[in-house]
Amino acid sequence: MRKRKFANIPFSDKVLLSFSFVFLGLFVVAVIVPIVYIIIASFMDPVTLQNSGISFDMSKWTTTAYERVLSNPQIWTGFRNAIVYSVLFTVISVGVTLLAAYPMSRKDFKGRKFFNLIFVITMFFGGGLIPTYLLISDMGLLNSMWAVILPGAFSVWNMIIARTYYQNIPSELREAAEVDGASDLVYFFKILLPVCTPVITVLALWQFVGMWNSYFDAMIYLNDAAKQPLQLVLRSILIQNQPESGMIADMQSTAARAQLAELLKYATIIISSLPLLIMYPFFQKYFDSGIMVGSVKG
Repeated sequence: MRKRKFANIPFSDKVLLSFSFVFLGLFVVAVIVPIVYIIIASFMDPVTLQNSGISFDMSKWTTTAYERVLSNPQIWTGFRNAIVYSVLFTVISVGVTLLAAYPMSRKDFKGRKFFNLIFVITMFFGGGLIPTYLLISDMGLLNSMWAVILPGAFSVWNMIIARTYYQNIPSELREAAEVDGASDLVYFFKILLPVCTPVITVLALWQFVGMWNSYFDAMIYLNDAAKQPLQLVLRSILIQNQPESGMIADMQSTAARAQLAELLKYATIIISSLPLLIMYPFFQKYFDSGIMVGSVKG
């Protein structure tokens, strides 16, 4: 049946589809191959990995890297901080975004165009790093988790997506709520939000992933190692090649330390990526309805 449909397609469309399939296949391979390499490399013996590369011979595999990573207290502290920061950031960001998008979606809101213009301007112009740092310092937020969470909690782009999603909801729903005597607060929290689950889920996933992968703000504003998220620990291992003390302290040879440090990189990448890999399958079903519906109408 599929062959008949493909045979009836014009030649130019066949070429375009074939090119698209080839390009998509190459893209999938380019994504899968590095992931497979990192997973296998994280189990390889450091000497074998450095001398011979990865091997599918499981007799040469070892869990040394995972044992050392999971036994390091700084990894667990960073993991806990990353989860706390990401969850709080997601709740605050999505809440503020949804509340700001609602009046922007109401045509009867006076000053809607003016505030929309102000919001859009902030997407192109910002104060910069130094003024932002001075502001955070003057507010007394330095070396606190709020310095990482609050500055980027409101996203204009996410507000525009939520606003557009609101505008696609039939106005008859609000009119029926007004006839029943529901106030704006009742309509927003009890009627509007339940039907906005797809866009809320997508925005929450975006914000969680963004904070989970973020390390720059924490590097600038946090001085206490006990408050640093996992990403800073990962950065020290991946970029600075400086595993935390205790992870390779018992290795006397410089060469052995370097080999194990290389192995620890792969194990740390896998451990830090697990929460995101677990989350995506549960949120995937909301992507089409959440992103596409929120981007059709301007």
